[in-house]
Amino acid sequence: MQNKQGILCDGCGQTASPEHIARRLQLLEWATRFRPVHIGTLLLGAAAPSTDPEFFYSPAGAFAGEAAFLAQIAGLATIDKSKEQLHVAFQRVGFFATHVLECPVEPGSSAALAELIANRLPNAITRVRRSLRPKRVVLISAHLEPFAVQLRLALPDSRIIMNGERAFRLEPGDSAGEILLLRQALTPEAIREA
Repeated sequence: MQNKQGILCDGCGQTASPEHIARRLQLLEWATRFRPVHIGTLLLGAAAPSTDPEFFYSPAGAFAGEAAFLAQIAGLATIDKSKEQLHVAFQRVGFFATHVLECPVEPGSSAALAELIANRLPNAITRVRRSLRPKRVVLISAHLEPFAVQLRLALPDSRIIMNGERAFRLEPGDSAGEILLLRQALTPEAIREA
């Protein structure tokens, strides 16, 4: 029986309309298509982007926002190929991008976002540990910094990569420096291990 608050999405913990569930399933379908068998580097964000061009695995349009940053990290930004070929190249080097909250977050306060992440993190950890099993997990959102210790303890078989004590901040503005630092942290040897 459905209560007055509605159904909660099992991918993000927010109240879910049929459109919300359909959007989540679409994002999962796109991402699953290009998931490597053996994940070398998991790029972990806080919440899925709200527009298709910002979601790395979307077939729509050119890379924008977070998707453009991920393409730069993998060295794909200057390659003149179809988007599907770029997705395959990302997959081939063992990269996979996902989010603790598998859906875009409704506009609101950062406190609400932190609470959603705290509530969903155990599920995300279980998914990473049991299903994805990456060698490395790179935190790419400042919203995940408060959870770094929890992630390190819960994922002992994966090396957690951060920018010192900070997550790599792949956000609009001056992200070029963050991308360079992240590319340096993912040395060619680390990428070849994937």
